[in-house]
Amino acid sequence: MKDQKPTQLTIRRPFDAHLHLRDGAMLAAVAPDSARHFSGAIIMPNLVPPVVTAAQAAAYRDRIMAALPADHDFTPRMTLYLTEETDPADVAHAHASGIATAVKLYPAGATTNSASGVRDFDKIRPVLEKMADIGMPLCVHGEVTDPDVDIFDREAVFIDRVLKPMRKKVPDLRIVMEHVTTSNAVDYVRDTHKNLAATITTHHLIINRNHILAGGIRPHYYCLPVAKRESHRIALVQAAISGDPRFFLGTDSAPHTDGNKLLPCGCAGIYCAPNTLSCVTEVFDVAGRLKQLEAFVTLNAARFYRLTPSSATLSLTKGAALPQPARRDTDAGPVTVFDPGFPLHWHVTA
Repeated sequence: MKDQKPTQLTIRRPFDAHLHLRDGAMLAAVAPDSARHFSGAIIMPNLVPPVVTAAQAAAYRDRIMAALPADHDFTPRMTLYLTEETDPADVAHAHASGIATAVKLYPAGATTNSASGVRDFDKIRPVLEKMADIGMPLCVHGEVTDPDVDIFDREAVFIDRVLKPMRKKVPDLRIVMEHVTTSNAVDYVRDTHKNLAATITTHHLIINRNHILAGGIRPHYYCLPVAKRESHRIALVQAAISGDPRFFLGTDSAPHTDGNKLLPCGCAGIYCAPNTLSCVTEVFDVAGRLKQLEAFVTLNAARFYRLTPSSATLSLTKGAALPQPARRDTDAGPVTVFDPGFPLHWHVTA
């Protein structure tokens, strides 16, 4: 039965379990948007060069903290970029010292700045075994990059070719399937009762592949993993609103300048940090599941990452439609904010 539809909500401050903040001028421009609404985030390490070691993660965390407003209560949770040369001892040190919360696995060539990623998965097994021993989660970009695999099938093939064998070899490794886009991934998580969870992005709850391609190419909806059929989007919504603690919000907010998005070979990524909470709350409201919102945006990720949820609260009020957020003008260039394609009525009020 659907719940009653309130016009006001108060929840504990959300936690973003998958966030790109970039670096330099872009970092300075976008970090305040996430700090405005979120208590913290799992920060992605795919910079140029990537954040590979504990020392690099600590230095990047310092740069993030310097970019945040003076009155913030935002905690960046750092990740290490997994390569075939990653030192298990350095990973263990980063975890024990509180520098890094997780390690991120990119198959080489899967997404933005992933050229340093993994090609031979047997070479990273010592790191995965060390992580299993110390309870450190692995965040996985779950796509194969084989040219013979259709881009719309890469997630499903990754589950069969890579993830299932990996989990058999290292069964105690705690894994987050990042930004899942298919019913295949949803079903796999639901059928697994130990050490597996998944993030769902803001935009994958809202767009399908028609938004990118039907009636003309719309680069600002292009992301990786690419959005799939409507049936897959519906499966993601059902997982998000279900209350299942294995699914939680990871916005995958990923800013690129408009110049880089609109190139003949444009960058993949959607910048949704400024309006994510309004977007996600609208999705839950339409589904009649507002009571499950706090679990999806705050509690479930904290449980999986063994973090204490924020004690601070955030209020939302339903009212007149919000204006579409203005693009962000940064010193690196303008950045377009995600447009969900429908009115947003939920205002973050406190």
